[in-house]
Amino acid sequence: MAGPQGKFVEGNLFRHVSVMALTSSVGLMAVFVVDLINMLYIAMLGQAELAAAIGYAGAILFFTTSFGIGMSIAVGALVARALGARDPDAARARATTGLVLGFLFGSLFAAAVWLVLGPLVALLGATGRTAELTVDFLQIVIPSQPLLMVGMIGGAILRSHGDARAAMMATVWGALATAVLDPILIFGFGMELTGAALGSVAARVVIAVMALRPITAKYGGFDRPSPGQVVADMGPIWAIAVPAILTQVATPVGQAFVTRATSEYGEAAVAGMAIAGRLTPVAFGVIFALSGAMGPIIGQNFGAGKMDRVRRAFLDGLIFTGLVILLVSALLFALRAPIADAFQATGLTRDIVYLFCGPLALLWFFNGVIFVGNAVCNNLGRPFWSTVVNWGRHTVGTIPLALWLGSIWGAEGVLVGQALGGVVFGLAAIWLALRAIASPAVGPQRGPRPDAHAAPEVEPVASPGERRA
Repeated sequence: MAGPQGKFVEGNLFRHVSVMALTSSVGLMAVFVVDLINMLYIAMLGQAELAAAIGYAGAILFFTTSFGIGMSIAVGALVARALGARDPDAARARATTGLVLGFLFGSLFAAAVWLVLGPLVALLGATGRTAELTVDFLQIVIPSQPLLMVGMIGGAILRSHGDARAAMMATVWGALATAVLDPILIFGFGMELTGAALGSVAARVVIAVMALRPITAKYGGFDRPSPGQVVADMGPIWAIAVPAILTQVATPVGQAFVTRATSEYGEAAVAGMAIAGRLTPVAFGVIFALSGAMGPIIGQNFGAGKMDRVRRAFLDGLIFTGLVILLVSALLFALRAPIADAFQATGLTRDIVYLFCGPLALLWFFNGVIFVGNAVCNNLGRPFWSTVVNWGRHTVGTIPLALWLGSIWGAEGVLVGQALGGVVFGLAAIWLALRAIASPAVGPQRGPRPDAHAAPEVEPVASPGERRA
């Protein structure tokens, strides 16, 4: 018997996009607000090395988190597609396998990164005391990566069911745990950077627990995983997860290059970049949330065979992105002086903060366009197209411009070059998303599978060109 109709296959699409993005961003921004507060706490200690260490650590944590984002995109896309086809058994099976694979491979990935932390930190340009502090911080945080994977995949499953509020609250509770523990550990126990690291670990534990609870309570929980089920579902999950992970990894690789290039101009430049890095997800949390928020909307309508609504959702996502960027850019420009004062930013550090709160904020529109385009391609069986756009944006769209403008304007030129690269690839993302809508790589499934334990009929099949790639 067919399951209930997906939440997003009817109703106003702009409202769905707005509600999902805003709700998802609350939880996302809650975590990043706490990171921002941590940065303020560290700045209050008055040691430039600590602030720079946070900046270097953030670049590596961004890299490790990208693995979890890629897995959550894959699991969310398959669960949403099954729900759109009214097949709750397939949705539960894919959720189970995705969680198992996410934890296992997240553990292996975290172990590999932990073993090479020293070389990675050196590769970013950190030296001396700053490098030691960065490694100490990451040695505490990195082992908790599998728990973050569980929390992220759990949140994606909840959003696929249309329950953005539960996904939001998981991260809100994690942020609250950090907000309570950090001042106690950093100042109360005098643990400084170690205290901030332990607070981050505690937050990941809370997020994982709070993401899984509503799935078991409201959405049928998980199957008892069997080796056969895991092996059978690995194909369709990896078909999306591998290119999605590669897509996500492009961003921290590009950011690592920018961090390295900025380090040539001293710790004041790195500190300014670190402040901008902490401000970015707080200011643009709604934009960061767009890809994950739109995925279930695209996936459910695609699963139901409603391609006209898929196209309309994409266009509404672009309109929503433009409105958010205009509002946030205006607020940042008006508050640029108080923001710089809050971080005790002076000299070059203050100049970089002002630059971020000015023209660079407006150029974030094109990054938002890429996020929306990625959601379309990932859910229509074209995840490799997202990979091409992201890697292009963070390599040829970043490195040449950053080097050229950096040679003219110094550290500020590096950041301007990074931002300008998003324009061309934002336009490319629109073109590819429209192509994916016109010619998806998989066919939408109508109706549940006859056998809930058989291989689902909604498996994404790569095009011949993508298989060769």
